[in-house]
Amino acid sequence: MRISFDLDEVLFVNPSTHKCEPRLRFPLRLFYKERLRLGTPELINELQKMGYDIWVYTSSYRTEFYIKSLFFWYGVKFNGIVNAMRHEKEVQSRSKSILPQKMPSFYRISLHIDDESVICSYGRKYGYDVFQLFADDDSWKEKVIAKAKEVKKKWEQSH
Repeated sequence: MRISFDLDEVLFVNPSTHKCEPRLRFPLRLFYKERLRLGTPELINELQKMGYDIWVYTSSYRTEFYIKSLFFWYGVKFNGIVNAMRHEKEVQSRSKSILPQKMPSFYRISLHIDDESVICSYGRKYGYDVFQLFADDDSWKEKVIAKAKEVKKKWEQSH
């Protein structure tokens, strides 16, 4: 089963409003300015140990190389990355109508974690489960794991 995470306001957060992972050491912090939500590496690695494929699905134009390399320094490897360029090329270009900026079901992603209500509202219509992450939540990791287990159980019962 695949789970995807949005970047901005989900994995990348503002240190003045959220608890964050320690900054990367100098000089890496000069190149990688984003701050990771506290617990991100632990959660992603735990989900992968539980057998989930973990993806990034972002509407940002950050390159796949940039995303991979930033998370490398935190000990995280993703199973897949969809950025705005890939989405436009592989998803939007195949449709004459305008689609949402994220379509996790196109990539067989079962659960998408995002902060935007509009993205979360498309889940039912386009065939994927969502978990909406709100602000700074100390129990966010446990909630994501619980939702992943719930979606996996639902998927197993239907197949």
